[in-house]
Amino acid sequence: MSGDPMATTRERADLLESLARHRGFLRQTVQGLTDEQAATRTTVSELCLGGLIKHVAGTEASWMRFAVGGAEAMASEPVDWEGQFRMAEGETLVGLLDAYEAVARGTDKLVADLPDLDASHPLPEAPWFEPGARWSVRRVLLHVIAETAQHAGHADILRESLDGAKTMG
Repeated sequence: MSGDPMATTRERADLLESLARHRGFLRQTVQGLTDEQAATRTTVSELCLGGLIKHVAGTEASWMRFAVGGAEAMASEPVDWEGQFRMAEGETLVGLLDAYEAVARGTDKLVADLPDLDASHPLPEAPWFEPGARWSVRRVLLHVIAETAQHAGHADILRESLDGAKTMG
């Protein structure tokens, strides 16, 4: 990365713009749905649209904890590996979207305020991570963007299966 503060500002703006675009696709996919529709599984998978919103919000929040404090911070809040893809009793789509918006605001502020996107931490030990690998904040953001885009595509398939709406095409 160059020492040019304008380049740093442009990079952050580009990363956040890309993330915002994919968040928008995901939000657009659930527009106009009832809680019952958002909780409906439309394929053989456990996925439902509300569950995808919950999963993406939780994943983004988890990775932002990693960006600041590493694997220990990432693991500081438990993950319901099975329930994160479903809407639980009492959850509403509006509530899940509000929680996602709060996570998004936190991420955007964090990215704007962090002194260095090159700061890195060792990845948690997991079979899907290369042993000893480190990720920078920049790499974490790219991962969150990719995850959000991937799940926006999943959501589009689920929505089309639910009521025929094609929100991304």
